[in-house]
Amino acid sequence: MREMQDKYEIFLKICETGSFSKAAESLNYTQSGISQMIAGLENELGVKLFARMKKGVVLTDGGNRLLPYIREMVNQKDKLRQAAFNINNKIEGKLRIGTFSSVTALWMPQIVKFFNEKYPQVEIQILDGNYDEIRDWIIHGQVDCGFLSYIVADELGFVPLYRDPLFAVMPKGHPLSFKDTVTPDELMKYPFIIETPGCDNDIQHLLDTCTEKPEISYSFRDDNLIMAFVKNGLGVTISQELVIKAVRTSGIDVRPLSPEWYRTIGFAFSKSANSVALKILSEYLEEHFCNM
Repeated sequence: MREMQDKYEIFLKICETGSFSKAAESLNYTQSGISQMIAGLENELGVKLFARMKKGVVLTDGGNRLLPYIREMVNQKDKLRQAAFNINNKIEGKLRIGTFSSVTALWMPQIVKFFNEKYPQVEIQILDGNYDEIRDWIIHGQVDCGFLSYIVADELGFVPLYRDPLFAVMPKGHPLSFKDTVTPDELMKYPFIIETPGCDNDIQHLLDTCTEKPEISYSFRDDNLIMAFVKNGLGVTISQELVIKAVRTSGIDVRPLSPEWYRTIGFAFSKSANSVALKILSEYLEEHFCNM
């Protein structure tokens, strides 16, 4: 039997999907049921919340102004549920985790499987984003925890887990492919493909130390796109070991950087966070993914 969804949770799901029908499908409701709940909420608040478009709905000005209050209300309700679970020593409820693509691909399947087998009453929700988004989600309570690089985890609780080396990446047969190691300044002599801001904090930190500055040819959020453009001879890049493992890497050459450079990936959370499920996740991560 499905868990009944609060009308405010339904409101947030519509904001997330941009569609009454997609929200209904995600929550296992009928579209008419979703429409009726939102109509009731609009009558209750006296505010028109959504405007219909050809391909879905968008928030009205009034809906946008109420969004942070509704989000905070839902967050507080989740915290109340979790507090009650903790009092009863029950390991159940939601655990919302913010992740970035390589961790989502390489770590999250094992984490979800662990909870499904050991703690089936805990519902794992995954939000995929970049560093800046994940940090913001944690600060504003949209997720309970997340994976971040150390350099963007200030003001948060942080458990370092993984020392992830950075590598020079170039097309097969590139002149730099014949070197055992590559310096960042050597890479700067070629067109450079980089991650978009918010995704590349570690790489940008490295580039800021270089004498030469890169000539940026393309910037993408998606690691697969970066590797596809490198593979086709459109530039070089710097990438992390986890990313290289997670994406298709045929048609490229990878060389260690000289000097070596790393990013520190860790488990981040609000310093006020306190739940049994969060503690279990932290212990599991330190046991299974920590190479620090």
